[in-house]
Amino acid sequence: MGIRAGHWDDWALEGLLRQKSATGQRVSLVVPARNEAATVGAVVSRVRTALMDTVSLVDEVVVIDSDSVDDTYAVAESAGARVHRAAEIRPDLGSHPGKGEAMWKSLFVTSGDLVVFMDADLHDWDTHFVPGLLGPLLHDPRVRLVKGFYDRPGADGPLEGGRVTELVARPLIALLFPELGPLVQPLAGEWAVRRSWFAGLSVPTGYAVELAALVDTVRAAGPAAIAQVDLGVRAHRHQALRDLGGMATQIIAAALARAGVAPADGAAEAVLKQYLRGLEPVERVVPTLERPAAEAYL
Repeated sequence: MGIRAGHWDDWALEGLLRQKSATGQRVSLVVPARNEAATVGAVVSRVRTALMDTVSLVDEVVVIDSDSVDDTYAVAESAGARVHRAAEIRPDLGSHPGKGEAMWKSLFVTSGDLVVFMDADLHDWDTHFVPGLLGPLLHDPRVRLVKGFYDRPGADGPLEGGRVTELVARPLIALLFPELGPLVQPLAGEWAVRRSWFAGLSVPTGYAVELAALVDTVRAAGPAAIAQVDLGVRAHRHQALRDLGGMATQIIAAALARAGVAPADGAAEAVLKQYLRGLEPVERVVPTLERPAAEAYL
């Protein structure tokens, strides 16, 4: 059996609530955020209102603040999230910049059996994203990881994947990991995973976390362990083109490592610094480090 696809409304909210109650599972919504004060409050408050205060599908909303220099922490806290600074979670394990680091650290401050990840920069979305992602996990014990996909409004009409997805991730998958070929948006920031499964994965500290989780899951458990769900429409803040080089380098490094062509320690970071030489700010460079499975520290 291959990767299965569904639509967010394949699972009625009432059925999800019954299944959640019957299995006794808890759900954590995790929002990794860096300098997203303009949008993180709405993400938190809308989910809390629709899925915590009105019904009990989500048990906790946790924002992991990844070295923000704006008011992300205060805005998220005021909106009703429990907020943690990534650098202050398990300081004995050190701290690294990056989205993957924030997601890895979230395992130490959340309690959900099922973890839903959502980006903090959304501005055209709806709360059905969460039940849509939970549907396959609550109804099929074989599924370990669920990816969202959606239409992305663009100047020339709806887009499928983003620029890095179409120019980097999908070509890499076609060449190196064809079993992941059916995935529409492998780099989507909206996805859900069983806590016990994610805790057993090696996690790149930067932007490669999504691709790495998919490759490691399909290799260890096969395509039937992955599902994808059409979530409708999603819009978010687009990064400047110059910022995408760093993201692409991290994704390529993680893919090559999993294909057995790992660059020497620090090589990917050196290439990235060379690419960004003369561009500011240079602190955008994120080393392509990987955290070991968190289960060893839990």
